[in-house]
Amino acid sequence: MCEGLQEKLETIIQTGNIPSLKLEVRDITTCDDWFIAYEYEVPTLFYRSEDGSDLRPIPRPSPRITLQKFEQILKTYI
Repeated sequence: MCEGLQEKLETIIQTGNIPSLKLEVRDITTCDDWFIAYEYEVPTLFYRSEDGSDLRPIPRPSPRITLQKFEQILKTYI
């Protein structure tokens, strides 16, 4: 993902407004399954439930999205 979106995610996490939000950055070249699944879908955002039973894609926002709007969008998925 672009640095701008990653910085926005990190800022949202630091505010604590979405306590369950965590960021896991994966290098898809380190795992064949990831590479096959996401080779043509980078960057990809997913919501994963705490127990890992639910995995849902989150539409990729524009890199120009405001921090507040990005937080609102994330709240609708989490």
